[in-house]
Amino acid sequence: MPILSFSSNDIDVITGKKTRTIRKAWKNPLKVGDRLYCYWNLVSKEKMKIFEALVTDVENISFEEIKDNDELARMEGFKDSYDMLREFKKMYGGQINDDDEFQIIYFEKLHIDDWKGDKIDEKAMITKRADILFDSGKFDKSTMCYDAALRIDPDDIYLLNKQGDNLSRLGQFDEAIDCYDKALEIEPDNEYILNNKAIALLNAGRIEEAYKSSTIAYNYRPSSPIVLYWRGFILEMLGRYDAALRVYDKLIVLDGENPEVWNARGNLLTDMGKLEEAIQSFDKAVEVCLDDSEMDANAINRMGNAYIDLGKFDEALDCFNKAISLEKNNIDFLLNKGVVLMELGKFEEAVDSFNRVLLKNPDNEDAFFLKEECLENF
Repeated sequence: MPILSFSSNDIDVITGKKTRTIRKAWKNPLKVGDRLYCYWNLVSKEKMKIFEALVTDVENISFEEIKDNDELARMEGFKDSYDMLREFKKMYGGQINDDDEFQIIYFEKLHIDDWKGDKIDEKAMITKRADILFDSGKFDKSTMCYDAALRIDPDDIYLLNKQGDNLSRLGQFDEAIDCYDKALEIEPDNEYILNNKAIALLNAGRIEEAYKSSTIAYNYRPSSPIVLYWRGFILEMLGRYDAALRVYDKLIVLDGENPEVWNARGNLLTDMGKLEEAIQSFDKAVEVCLDDSEMDANAINRMGNAYIDLGKFDEALDCFNKAISLEKNNIDFLLNKGVVLMELGKFEEAVDSFNRVLLKNPDNEDAFFLKEECLENF
């Protein structure tokens, strides 16, 4: 029973886009008509069959003919022969000689009814793998898996929504919106998908359309925290600050322990010039964090900026120090700290802050000129 195992690098094979692979020849080499049992991550604890197949053709080839063959490597989905060689060395523990025999195996995937071994739910298997790849941030690979699952069931709401989310993360907003629209044809009152569509429209620069989608979602479920959060943000992008503030105030009643809500409200109040209220919101965001790992350094930095605008430099310095303690090498935070130290007349300390910026980014003009100004005031 010949067994082949595949990894995430073999997405084209797993999704059926490619029906060939290259393997080191077994003691009994494969021949036309052999049945293949194909698994994903065979060596892991979770051995999941992905398909059975029949060998339709075989080409024998030596490793010497493979190792510098860029064209063959690209046909196999690798960038070049070096990339393929590195993968083979991982697969075979580095033990490959020039005269070792390999086989280029062509196969035909069998319909599940023709399998001899245990059968699987193919859609569930591919979806699970797609979700794992999505959660790992491998969006280019997960989108191929979602496509494969949708070919099995094109009306699956979950898959259409996840593919939309996936395409949004790839910056393919129009394609993402198409996915959401297909899902909404089946389930038009799904406020979660309507909200995701609004986010994709916003990212595509179609703000008025985003607002319309958000309004539909809001009308279906006016108490949904995630719908309210993005509705407030969209209103802010439209310049409707008072309306956005009313949304955030409503959201605080529903989800007041969420620091992101307080951060969003603080950002809005800053844009509105209501700096004292903005500081109170940023301060509340820090307060509701359960531990330091949840603290938002950017929110603390924005609080520092608000203090600068109010002329409260000592409070601003405390904020920038706290933000830097969370993100030690953040150039923006270090620059802001240097600026407020200059305002306090602490030029030597400011130089230290600008030097840290220049160590990370020697071409940073702001840090260079501000440092020069400090040196003139020693």
